[in-house]
Amino acid sequence: MSQIALPAFHMPFQSTGCNPGIEETREAAWEWAESNGLALSPVARKKMIRTRPELWISLIFPTASQQHLDLFCQWLFWAFLVDDEFDDGPAGRDPRMCEAAIDRLVTVLDGGPPRGAMEQALVGLRTRTYRDRSARWIRQFRRDTVAWLWTYYAEAVERAAGQAPTRTEFVKHRRDSVAMQPFLDLHEITAGIDLPESARSLPAYIALRNAVTDHSGLCNDICSFEKEALLGYEHNAVRLIQRDRGCTLQEAVDEAGGQLAEIAQRVQRAEKELIEEIEAAGIQGPTRAALERCVRDYRGLVRGDFDYHARAERYTRPDLVEVDERESLSEHFAA
Repeated sequence: MSQIALPAFHMPFQSTGCNPGIEETREAAWEWAESNGLALSPVARKKMIRTRPELWISLIFPTASQQHLDLFCQWLFWAFLVDDEFDDGPAGRDPRMCEAAIDRLVTVLDGGPPRGAMEQALVGLRTRTYRDRSARWIRQFRRDTVAWLWTYYAEAVERAAGQAPTRTEFVKHRRDSVAMQPFLDLHEITAGIDLPESARSLPAYIALRNAVTDHSGLCNDICSFEKEALLGYEHNAVRLIQRDRGCTLQEAVDEAGGQLAEIAQRVQRAEKELIEEIEAAGIQGPTRAALERCVRDYRGLVRGDFDYHARAERYTRPDLVEVDERESLSEHFAA
């Protein structure tokens, strides 16, 4: 697998740089994990260091305040722990265990009492995030976060049944499973905006969010297919292309690269159409300014996500992952 070449790809969006608070955020994330009882084993700790959540957050939110950067990075740290548990651990292969774990997380997100370390950490994140946010924003964030969590259950059931989604089905599934939507919601906090339902309902705004999310999901699949193949993980666009076409892995990677370029064009098209819809709907004032802010910032977010995947060792050095190093974080989900 080490001889597979990643596709050449022209990124049409300019880099907006990296948040200067990155190192402070990294230290704050590890202190937060320790204070919440998320004691990672040596293997899990090594995996998180290679993942570099502070890098992704600092690249997609280059102008966020230190307070917001720290909060968002801790959300991402927590999300990576969840992701590794369901992708690599037993909960991702036992639908009933998976269902129970997700049920508890959703209950805590909705205000229920925590029972384990992961749930206790979620309480703090929820409280700090919901502070000063409108009910409509909280509904949106809750909907996107819950949709992400339940994708793990869908994958666990398909694995247990020996099934795999079609490529069309997977696009819709990946839109939730990549977990970008909740971070687009968090963007509104650092941008100082709160979109009304009318703005969220604009077809081009929906198309723009979907394109940004699709780009992140496919970029992640291209960069992580080697690591996931080692773990026997089949919910990956590259693997599905190879299966459906009966082609070589290199051909599948090249096709996925072409699709990534097409998604970047969708982002640009949705930006143009959103401006047209703002004019057609006569949107003015704070709502217009908020939507225009999204158009500007989402470009940098796509570029930051792209740059992260080219720099984090989680994706650049998949050869460091060993199948026998699969480590469950199940104790963090325990009562």
